[in-house]
Amino acid sequence: MSRSFPRAFIGVLVFLGLLTNSACADYSDNPRAAAFVQQMAKRHGWDPAEINAVLAQAEKKDSVIKAIERPAESKTWAEYQDIFLTGKRVDGGVDFWAGQADVLARAEKQFGVPAQIIVAILGVETFYGTRMGSYRVIDTLVTQAFEFPPESWRSRFGVEQLEQMFLLAKEQGFDPLELEGSYAGAMGYGQFIPSSYRAYAVDFDGDGVADIWANPVDAIGSVGNYLSENGWGRSVGITVPAKAAPGSDRSVVNRALKADSTITELEQKGYKASIKQQPQVAGVVELQGKKGAEYWLGLRNFFVITTYNHSRLYAMAVYQLSEQIVSARNGGES
Repeated sequence: MSRSFPRAFIGVLVFLGLLTNSACADYSDNPRAAAFVQQMAKRHGWDPAEINAVLAQAEKKDSVIKAIERPAESKTWAEYQDIFLTGKRVDGGVDFWAGQADVLARAEKQFGVPAQIIVAILGVETFYGTRMGSYRVIDTLVTQAFEFPPESWRSRFGVEQLEQMFLLAKEQGFDPLELEGSYAGAMGYGQFIPSSYRAYAVDFDGDGVADIWANPVDAIGSVGNYLSENGWGRSVGITVPAKAAPGSDRSVVNRALKADSTITELEQKGYKASIKQQPQVAGVVELQGKKGAEYWLGLRNFFVITTYNHSRLYAMAVYQLSEQIVSARNGGES
């Protein structure tokens, strides 16, 4: 059975396409986009004309390419922390928590994710919903899908998420030309890419819509659900400082984005937690901080945070921001 957008909507798209193609890349006439259209028809039974009507309005964004080529995660920890560990972001977290305390408590109980981690993720991602991005998602995704080399990870990501965006728009009744987000195509308070929205966004206030753009309640529940579904452990820590002994084994440092050794094994390799830990698995994290190399033992939940953004810098920023928010709520006491 063919799936279709409303006929009147498609007619408007085609009409606008005739008027504005000169200002767009017109991906309806792009060979790589054509292959995508055929893929959508084969996999999902969609009419190619419907997809082409949307792609005709998509625009290449050079600013997306530039932003992707200089991500914040390419910075050192000394530089990265100055972006996210600020007094304004801490104060914003305290205020957001105060306004959503009951919702955060309910999310913590249901998903097992501490309220401060949910708040910190929303703080790092969008400054608590105040900086969600103003790119059209269709533009960011076609730019990634069709302007990067086809064999590159970035292009494959763009094609995958473009498919997910069309499916999301159909399922939720969204206009695919009106969805807005970041330069990477992430959306809403928690910056969910389309596949994450489809898999993890939840209607946490029970109004029948999972709205991560305008509804902080749904955003809180969605972040909690995401971390829970990606392995968050209720009784597992996040990270602890460690010391590296002279001659420690470098092969285990930043080895993988997962906890893959026992703490005893890591101690034997020269990395000892500064605080006594219960037996569990961890990974050695080295970051270049303001005073040189810092060593941490990332526990399982640290690496669950990296599923949200595949970066040790990101996970550390979330963790430390969450600690600072808790301290500020407690009057400066941790």
